[in-house]
Amino acid sequence: MASLVSWNCRGLKTKISDLKDIINTYRPACIALQETHFKTTDNIKVKHYSVLNKNYDSDRASGGVALLISKDIPSAPLQLNTSLQAIAARIHTISLITICSLYLPPNQQINQTDLNELIYQLPDPFILLGDFNGHSSIWGSSDSNSRGVQIEQLLTDHNLCILNSDQQTYFHQPTKTFHSIDLAICSPSIYPFFDLAIDNSLHNSDHFPLTLSDNRNNHFDSNRPERYVFAAANWTKFARLSLPSQLI
Repeated sequence: MASLVSWNCRGLKTKISDLKDIINTYRPACIALQETHFKTTDNIKVKHYSVLNKNYDSDRASGGVALLISKDIPSAPLQLNTSLQAIAARIHTISLITICSLYLPPNQQINQTDLNELIYQLPDPFILLGDFNGHSSIWGSSDSNSRGVQIEQLLTDHNLCILNSDQQTYFHQPTKTFHSIDLAICSPSIYPFFDLAIDNSLHNSDHFPLTLSDNRNNHFDSNRPERYVFAAANWTKFARLSLPSQLI
């Protein structure tokens, strides 16, 4: 069973039955949702789950994020001071952890400072889940875009880890192509204990749900491969430090 699920549902009100199927399959402690498409007056109740949501301030139903947290575990909302579409809470499963759901629209200019400020507000350890709309070879894209470069910079500046490898998470219907834009980013202290997988169904969205298994009760897997952000390396400094020094 997955401890956490992240899913861009692309309109939650029409995907309630799909959401229930996901819950029945994985029984997650927490579900991070993106593109809920709620208006201010919209409300939703899910059996056995508390619902936290942040709607996109628009005159039409678009964007929006939510967290569904099992009522069987202790939790508390986390107040965020941000203009980003983000919502967070602290939950206690095996131990205390912060979960944040984030949606970054593809055509919106995102300020790097806003991303940095969001990270500063998330107590360690945390997992940042969402649709970032960023492309990078680090998480399996064949090319990169400016958003992908932003996320790479975020990983480097804050010493964060990405749980994705090369899994495709999004199906672009017009071109019939698959892409990797839904990510799971975490504090380095918990990176060894979470495994990410992709559900094999879109559940009537255009994004596959991400599932995260929490292995903090298990032993550390020393065979798990490390990942390095080679694009962010200072190769000039590396070359200088690698030159053989003359012994005196």
